[in-house]
Amino acid sequence: MIILLIPVFSLVAILIKLDSNGPVIFRQKRVGKGESIFDFYKFRTMADKKEAQSELTYYGDKRITKIGKKLRSYALDELPQLLNVFRGDMSLVGPRPEIPSIVKFYTSEQRKILSVKPGMTGLAQIEYGDKDINHSGIKDIKKAYLEKVLPKKINIDLEYIKNMSFLYDLRIIVRTFVKLFIYRF
Repeated sequence: MIILLIPVFSLVAILIKLDSNGPVIFRQKRVGKGESIFDFYKFRTMADKKEAQSELTYYGDKRITKIGKKLRSYALDELPQLLNVFRGDMSLVGPRPEIPSIVKFYTSEQRKILSVKPGMTGLAQIEYGDKDINHSGIKDIKKAYLEKVLPKKINIDLEYIKNMSFLYDLRIIVRTFVKLFIYRF
């Protein structure tokens, strides 16, 4: 799949470079299966990380570039995670990998999601996408995420783990494509 997507990768890289300064690929440490730390890849959709003030992204985040908005709307920024899948850090379907500074707040029950490989897509990603937190009126984005969004996402991921199967994963992949490409029109 990576080889077939080389033209898309190339076009996206050119668009990112034309739109803003900084690297094409955004790399961040994430926590995977068994609490292993790995480099997580995405196309960069925000102003160069030197300008970043928060490690979390929120709905309406002004750091998101013009091309970044388009890439995010069709989840094209996620394509480099195919490298994570190829390397064995991630699978196509599973819980979204979090940054270490968020995982340290997990309860023992929540840590159960670290028993499986994280995924590029999953039920929580379908449900929440980029609209985790609406920034208006929130002073502490991290606190709001930890208290309001993360518990809901983890509960969805725990439910996924209980029902994991090949057919269930196929249904999630289909739902992802429907949300990204059909539901919009």
